[in-house]
Amino acid sequence: MNMSNSLVWFRRDLRAFDHAALHRALTSSKRVYCVFVYDSEILDELPRDDRRVRFIHASLASLDAELRRLGGYLIVRQGRPLEVIPALAAELQVDAVHVCADYEPDAVERDARMKAALEAEGRQFLSFKDQVIFEKEEVLTLAKGPFSVFTPYKNAWLKRLAAMPETLASYPVDAYAHAFAPPTLPPALPSLEDIGFEPGEPPLPAGMEGAEELFERFVAHMADYGRARDFPSEDGTSRLSTHLRFGTTSIRHLVRTAQQMALSGAGGTGASVWLSELIWRDFYSMILARNPQIVTRSFKPAFDVLAWETGEEADAMFAAWCEGRTGYPLVDAAMAQLNQSGFMHNRLRMVTASFLTKDLGIDWRRGERYFALKLNDYDLASNNGGWQWAASTGCDAQPWFRIFNPVSQSTRFDAQGDFIREWVPALARLGAKEIHAPWLVAGEVLAEKGVVLGRDYPLPIVEHDVARKRTLERFAVVKKAAG
Repeated sequence: MNMSNSLVWFRRDLRAFDHAALHRALTSSKRVYCVFVYDSEILDELPRDDRRVRFIHASLASLDAELRRLGGYLIVRQGRPLEVIPALAAELQVDAVHVCADYEPDAVERDARMKAALEAEGRQFLSFKDQVIFEKEEVLTLAKGPFSVFTPYKNAWLKRLAAMPETLASYPVDAYAHAFAPPTLPPALPSLEDIGFEPGEPPLPAGMEGAEELFERFVAHMADYGRARDFPSEDGTSRLSTHLRFGTTSIRHLVRTAQQMALSGAGGTGASVWLSELIWRDFYSMILARNPQIVTRSFKPAFDVLAWETGEEADAMFAAWCEGRTGYPLVDAAMAQLNQSGFMHNRLRMVTASFLTKDLGIDWRRGERYFALKLNDYDLASNNGGWQWAASTGCDAQPWFRIFNPVSQSTRFDAQGDFIREWVPALARLGAKEIHAPWLVAGEVLAEKGVVLGRDYPLPIVEHDVARKRTLERFAVVKKAAG
């Protein structure tokens, strides 16, 4: 395939190394342009101080700097991609637009329309797998059907990778840099204010160098990941989820490293556990690609009959959950972390999602949308999968009769209360035995510590044991229908 000019449209792949679409364009074209479009239809719905936009903005500066080092540059536009990309393609007289595939339903529809628009003008729209190791129908059961349970999927995934190690091969860019269209103007990326957002720093180290900084730090402690990942007060996770979401690192690079460390023993048991977490990303991406209806419906249709709590009382409880006012310290600390930083530890994502759906009886879709608004690393496939897992409505979900006890989770995974003290300062003076369930502590003890329940910290908005019985009754309807 030989083309004169090509345009690489960056979306959730903001890096200039091991990049499938960029590599294919550079190796098949005489001249390659690069573009990122601030999608106005997405930006218009976001708060003006959105942390993710700050992360993208900083990452684009990093990407442009790297492209200029290689001899190219980044064009940045704002508007509707379906208008901007065809117009730019015509302006630059390119033969093809190269992209890395996106599997979210809205993106799939957008790309189909883009392909039709470009082909109507005699141009190609070429899409390449990049954000996952195996996509859609690449990992199937022996009967050639899709998996809906993770463990057999993981086993088949690993088997396929062993049979096809070339899947992890890198897509070199530097060696083909001569094909970049050289910059004709000095750097002129729009500021945050230019695109209508408030100035500010990104919520974590951004860009390719930020991703590598975090990864190198994690690699040094990867061996302990299997244990440390469950304790939110420890810095035991990679913190790379936002970089994976926006493609400032390469999934192949991460999997290669995890695999090598697992085989060599340098990564202890942690490397294999972390590799499993990366495989979960592929699993949920596949589930969404094959079942786009799960964005608004249960993966298991039988669970669509569930009667979730509605009305003013439910709205008030949902608001208390969102704002970290449930009276359950670990839940409230987790929500405070999310609201103030845009990050939430994975163990706490399970705890807070279980609390909303099983203790408060509120529809998982409401919680999923709130996380979508707040999470720096929001990814539709993984977020939807996690919420449906917690609500017991999804594939390979937690059985509906297994309900997290928020106090037990607290005493087990934040035994000394360090995480709670960090994010719920009103309880900072309580001891390890008092902090997990302050409503069970004698009033005079609380008074000595300067805590008055109902004033300094709320009483529980629901009794867990009572809520548990209501949840069992709610799900019994599904059990009865299935029987």
